[in-house]
Amino acid sequence: MKIAVYGGSFNPPHLGHLEAAKAVAEEIQPDKLLIIPDCIPPHKEVFADSPTPEQRLELCRLNFADIPNAEISDMEIVREGKSYTAETVAKLREDYGECELCLTVGTDMFMSFEDWYNFPYLFEQCTLIVMPREEDSIHELNIRKAEYEEKYGAKITVLDRVPLPMSSSEIRSWLPRRMGADTLKEEVYAQIIRKNHYNALPELTWLRERAFACLKPSRIAHVAGCESEAVLLAMRCGENADAAAEAAILHDITKRLTREEHLLLCEKYGIICDKSELENEKLLHAVTGAALSKDMFGISDEIYSAIRYHTTGKPDMTLLEKIIYLADYIEPTRDFEGVEALREAVYENIDKGLSLAFEMSLAEVRSYGIEPHKNTVEAYEWYKRDSMR
Repeated sequence: MKIAVYGGSFNPPHLGHLEAAKAVAEEIQPDKLLIIPDCIPPHKEVFADSPTPEQRLELCRLNFADIPNAEISDMEIVREGKSYTAETVAKLREDYGECELCLTVGTDMFMSFEDWYNFPYLFEQCTLIVMPREEDSIHELNIRKAEYEEKYGAKITVLDRVPLPMSSSEIRSWLPRRMGADTLKEEVYAQIIRKNHYNALPELTWLRERAFACLKPSRIAHVAGCESEAVLLAMRCGENADAAAEAAILHDITKRLTREEHLLLCEKYGIICDKSELENEKLLHAVTGAALSKDMFGISDEIYSAIRYHTTGKPDMTLLEKIIYLADYIEPTRDFEGVEALREAVYENIDKGLSLAFEMSLAEVRSYGIEPHKNTVEAYEWYKRDSMR
């Protein structure tokens, strides 16, 4: 039985790791490819905002799911403490007996292999499978290979494959800046965003694709218009434009759902709705949209609140809440009597515009014989008083 071992921090597991694992599977053709994320790497510091070892294990399961004969092992995480490869190989020998063990290493690890804990034992027990970092390194690797073979009787194979040039540390630095999606498998990136690993923020193009897939086609123009208006308002008022864009992209994500589907989401997320919300799907979508966005995309509390109150408003709103409420009201595709005057008021003074928007909203709702939501009534009174000061 031939077992290939591919270990590492995988912090996070990226497409370079995936390509390396595929190369090992294709070139070595093992009966089993063991992917083993470490618990505590002995050769590097653990990044401060890293996921837990168990969370990295789950990311690895997502990353390597499609490789035949691949198995994600938690043996180093269960063992706890620093993850020495010699101890892992000893455990594999105990579990599998006289199998052929192939240990995958990258260029840097191979060149410094004599610094590894109990490296002679590894040379004795394993064939080293070396993954070049770049084409120029293959000659250098072959020189070191010959040295190890002569000095230790090592068994070494240098793969004639160069993996994708990616660095986990660089990816970690990109993720909080809404970058790096193209370096990660879709399922891995989605999980990182959902769980806020590495303080990651979603790339807006990626977020639009997923949000728009939840909308009726006829609503996409409105949401795109709301985003553009929100960004303009944010830039004018000194708010974070990316946060405004994110909230606007997601604000109508549950708009197409039926009342029954909204209520199922309320049950799922433990949402208690008031009478007005239960009777009006237009109000329900703001409540369920905020909750679903939190679950799917790990949105901040500030963005959650902006989505939650984009339909009713409320007294004493944050700047982002004001921006999303107004952008939804005056975005470029809106065409109703008084919209131009409202746009002018908003860009003259955002609170003055907000007061006028609440006044217009209350008049519209009452014209249908519907009792307005108390949040809107209280918000109008709040900003009417504020505008008179």
